[in-house]
Amino acid sequence: MMNDKSLDIDMVERTIQPPNQSFEPTPTETAVPLSEQIEPPPESSTYQWYVVVICMVAYILSFVDRQILSLMIEPIKADLMLSDTQFSLLQGLAFSLFYAIMGLPIAALADRKSRIKIIATGIAFWSLATAACGLSKNFIQMFIARLSVGAGEAALSPAFYSIVADLFPKDKLGRALGVYAIGAFIGSGLAFLIGGYVIGLLKDVSFVALPLIGEVKTWQLTFMIVGLPGVLLALLMVLTVREPARKGMKVGQDGQVIKASFKNSIGFIKTHKKTFFCHFIGFSFYTMMLYSLLGWAPAYYMRNFGLDASQTGYILGTIILIANTSGALFCGWLIDFFSKRGYSDAAIRTGAIGCAALIIPSVLFTQVDNMQLSFALIFVAMFFSTFPIPASAAATQMLTPNQLRAQVSAKFLLVSNLIALGVGTTAVALITDKYFQNTMMVGNSISIVNAIAGVIGFFLLYKGCQYYRESMKVEKLAD
Repeated sequence: MMNDKSLDIDMVERTIQPPNQSFEPTPTETAVPLSEQIEPPPESSTYQWYVVVICMVAYILSFVDRQILSLMIEPIKADLMLSDTQFSLLQGLAFSLFYAIMGLPIAALADRKSRIKIIATGIAFWSLATAACGLSKNFIQMFIARLSVGAGEAALSPAFYSIVADLFPKDKLGRALGVYAIGAFIGSGLAFLIGGYVIGLLKDVSFVALPLIGEVKTWQLTFMIVGLPGVLLALLMVLTVREPARKGMKVGQDGQVIKASFKNSIGFIKTHKKTFFCHFIGFSFYTMMLYSLLGWAPAYYMRNFGLDASQTGYILGTIILIANTSGALFCGWLIDFFSKRGYSDAAIRTGAIGCAALIIPSVLFTQVDNMQLSFALIFVAMFFSTFPIPASAAATQMLTPNQLRAQVSAKFLLVSNLIALGVGTTAVALITDKYFQNTMMVGNSISIVNAIAGVIGFFLLYKGCQYYRESMKVEKLAD
């Protein structure tokens, strides 16, 4: 007959760090014995999905706030006297720089402190920063405002990814992440629809007079409209969402929980360096295709087919709402499908499939003369462009111990946003400005970037499947 003590010992032996693991708690670190951890009662299914939905709404607002810029490219360029390259810096580098860098210290806090409070603070901050974009009078002011948007949004995803793995078992994790991921594309779609509506509504109005602020142009007013609702959502989150108990804590050979620290997160990544290299870089190039589509498709259709901003917003907004949201949900379902059938590399496998399927439509939609055919191709492209968000998150959460999830996620987002958003969007602009020297050739620039990024992304994710299976065995998470 086994007593409670023998059960505790058995639990430690089953979760003990493998001998070749390269990170261990230092003598100065305080850790909680595994035997003292109390397993909390499971949350209700309704509450679990409520948390996912409210975080998904936050994700919607974050993408509205970051994506609204691309629809208003022409009036912003004209008023602030910007080139395509300067505008791409506002789209990419200005946002991604602080989004990537601030993600690291914020994630370190998320692995130790209340993740809900961190998310709520971030929502309020980026919402006010988005509204501040509407007060910008020149490139520098807009650049600083976009830096601030990125800094605030850095709080959301790493903390949420840590939370969701505490709320759902592995066989439901893909669907939960898929629902969260659709927020990115509902947000992008709404950004185009709202932006198109406001631009159409105020197309004959040069200035709008606001109390205390004075006269602002319509694109400035749009930033204020989409930015401020986030403050209310932050308040709702603080009042209705409670911090979930942490599950799946990893212990060292002494039976103590390994402390959440920057050193230990780096050590974990080094232990699985081949896996994380393919994961980080592969998904980054895959995501580069997504941001190339979201960032430059509006300019392509306005310049090459003569659509105005309002028409472009309505059409692309509708495509994104249908294609991208359904793609994200399908990706989550596919991850769970592979997981239930015993594929330990389910998330990476799903990412590789999606990347391969995206290459052809993302390259060809700019190479056809028929506008309807172009929209049909970009619809397919948008469907498969969604896969990297839920797939990369699921791959990280399935492999990484609880106390390191936010920090490892933040390091992925650091790499991903610098490559995908920082380099990708700017690469399109540089090819257009420096090589073609003709803004009408932006479609060719999109095709070149997507072709290169797609091939690299698929190769790395394909190789990553094998390395990921090996890492799961090392962590004793798969046979």
